Amino acid sequence: MAKKAKSETQEPQETKPKRILIVDDDYEIIDALRYALEAKGFEVMIARDGNQGLAMAEREVPDLVILDMMMPKRSGFLVLEKLRRTHTVPIRVIMITANEGSRHKAYAEMLGVDDYIRKPFAMDRLVDSVSRLLADTV
Repeated sequence: MAKKAKSETQEPQETKPKRILIVDDDYEIIDALRYALEAKGFEVMIARDGNQGLAMAEREVPDLVILDMMMPKRSGFLVLEKLRRTHTVPIRVIMITANEGSRHKAYAEMLGVDDYIRKPFAMDRLVDSVSRLLADTV
């Protein structure tokens, strides 16, 4: 009986929203991604180039990074490579690109990308990937 009373007085644990870092230099894509992801309850952070993205990933430790391949200052490949080298627990990464080459996809997969999505893409495709990748994180 005492156990039951104790469990009844415990407050439910609040779950924090999953945090997503978008690293892209295209304002229209950033706005569309932010709108779609925030509508699904995710907390969204923005970086506009590869260097800023790395700095934010180090400081904020997001649950997932959406990473453009072609950006100023540091490419998505270099960002992905550094993220994989510096984090003992890998951050989930989705790479988005307008590049059609299969070599780029193979290289991203070799570096450990979790998903690779070619632009233009249906927003549902990206949101489904985010949800799937974050479903198995604590």
